[in-house]
Amino acid sequence: MTAMVQDTSSRSRWLAFGVLCAVQLMVIIDTSIVNIALPSIQASLGFSQANLGWIANAYTIAFGGLLLLSGRLGDLIGRKNMFMAGLAVFTASSLLCGVAVNQAMMIIGRAIEGAGAAMAAAVVIGMIVTIFRDHKEQAKAIAGFSFVAAAGGTIGILAGGLLTQEISWRWVFFINLPIGVAAILFAIPLVAADRGLGLRAGADFLLAAILFGAAEPAAMDLLPALAPLLSIARSRNFISVLQEVTRPQ
Repeated sequence: MTAMVQDTSSRSRWLAFGVLCAVQLMVIIDTSIVNIALPSIQASLGFSQANLGWIANAYTIAFGGLLLLSGRLGDLIGRKNMFMAGLAVFTASSLLCGVAVNQAMMIIGRAIEGAGAAMAAAVVIGMIVTIFRDHKEQAKAIAGFSFVAAAGGTIGILAGGLLTQEISWRWVFFINLPIGVAAILFAIPLVAADRGLGLRAGADFLLAAILFGAAEPAAMDLLPALAPLLSIARSRNFISVLQEVTRPQ
């Protein structure tokens, strides 16, 4: 009886891991799959060559700028809650991009998509570590996750070319809908809920805002000037943590 329970528990953990890997794969594929469809999107929506880059930049800026903040918010409200919210945002924004009829709609959709991707991806490693307490299983899971992440770019290129050529560029976004909905439905029962620290523990929004600005390609030349602000933000975070640790119980 005990062996049967342990086998069921192990199966549930690996099924939950499969859901996390599927979402991570979808997020990574989305970066490369869209790049293949850019010429078709440009012709359909009338993007100029100068503005075409914003289809990719809107996604990467939102993703890179919100990744750390999303990880912290996952600690505060619970990783599963953040993961599910990010997955829902990513799936809905993929639909928005797929039905885009003008440039603004596409760029806004891509920015929201990047934000959803950051929300989901930021907590995946933490969830894997929580699911697998045994060090050997943990090592296997992280190795498998790393393989999936590495394969995502190549799969995206192949899938992007196939979908764009055989169907339509819109399907590079629509393909996320069945995957996203299935991941949500499977994650609800399979991924265990966790209790966050609570919003009162706080998040460093100043540091997040600086990092979000630094993710903008044009801001790279301003990084030396941003260094003092980063130091201030880190100092504020250190002071808040120190006050929390030394506060009388």
